[in-house]
Amino acid sequence: MTAAVDLSAIASADVPAALVERLRGARHVLAVSHEHPDADTLGAVLGICAVVEALGGQATAISTDTPPPLYAFMPGIERFRTDPDPTEAYDLLVIADCASATRVGDVAQRHAALFASLPLVIIDHHASNDATGDAHWIDANAAATCEMVALLAVRFGVPLDVNAGSLAAVLMAGVVMDTATFAHPNATPRTLTVSAALVAAGAPLSDISRRLYRTKPDVQLRLFGRVLDRLATSADRRVIWSTLRDADFAATGTIAAHSEGIIDLLAQSETAEVAMLFKEQPDGTTRLSVRTKAGGVDATALTGLFGGGGHTRAAGASIASGLEDAMAAVLPIADRLAGAVVR
Repeated sequence: MTAAVDLSAIASADVPAALVERLRGARHVLAVSHEHPDADTLGAVLGICAVVEALGGQATAISTDTPPPLYAFMPGIERFRTDPDPTEAYDLLVIADCASATRVGDVAQRHAALFASLPLVIIDHHASNDATGDAHWIDANAAATCEMVALLAVRFGVPLDVNAGSLAAVLMAGVVMDTATFAHPNATPRTLTVSAALVAAGAPLSDISRRLYRTKPDVQLRLFGRVLDRLATSADRRVIWSTLRDADFAATGTIAAHSEGIIDLLAQSETAEVAMLFKEQPDGTTRLSVRTKAGGVDATALTGLFGGGGHTRAAGASIASGLEDAMAAVLPIADRLAGAVVR
């Protein structure tokens, strides 16, 4: 049996006391992910629900978009709702892994009165998150929000192996997703310590890594092929980009969720300081995903100009124009930022 890893000292030092008090007093929590959910936001919400329920409360997991099939292996994924339960009396709103309130998606507009009436707690690891308040926990040094929720569970004395290891599994999924199985430079000694504790609690690390990064449906591979076929670079090859069009989904039999991972493939370019994917949206806007190399361009310096945010090495933005206009606006800026990098 794998020896347990003691996280209590780290949890006591890092988890804000005001957050602990707010969660301890809650009886029915509305826990909300960001739109177009990934493993980190889904795992964090499920982890928050597990903590609240271990404390004797109730929790409802919300995602404005149905979780993609890729995450069907995560225990408890079926409990996500697209809207709050109208029969429940919520007393706390917890938003997980959202760099801004708008990233929650349409559910916040559909239930604006409810969201506005509830006390709010934000748990997030995005450097661009400027939320203030004693009960919020924004930790840009965390590799994943799931890393933070693992410490939150420990702070409350909730065993990470609770529910036959399902808590450890969903939190490990978030860490694996946001570190690319510890390949990204955001994996810190604390990340590895927390991950060791999750593995000791039963998280199947190898299987999670395989499912998230080494298993893809054939139709998804065809989608990747179309995007790679449109690959373009700047003259000095410091900027690389491609496009994902609405028609690509119909042509390959895929859905939007199958686009997950394309930007990380582009970011493997040997020469590019900035890798970008421009995704055509059904409403005529464009979704921009950006990846940059360590020690080079701050991805948020680019996406922030278009109202976006994220992390130093990985960020995104929604641009209120079509694909061609979005590219015309972004590419010169990316070229300038990449050209300023000295190595």
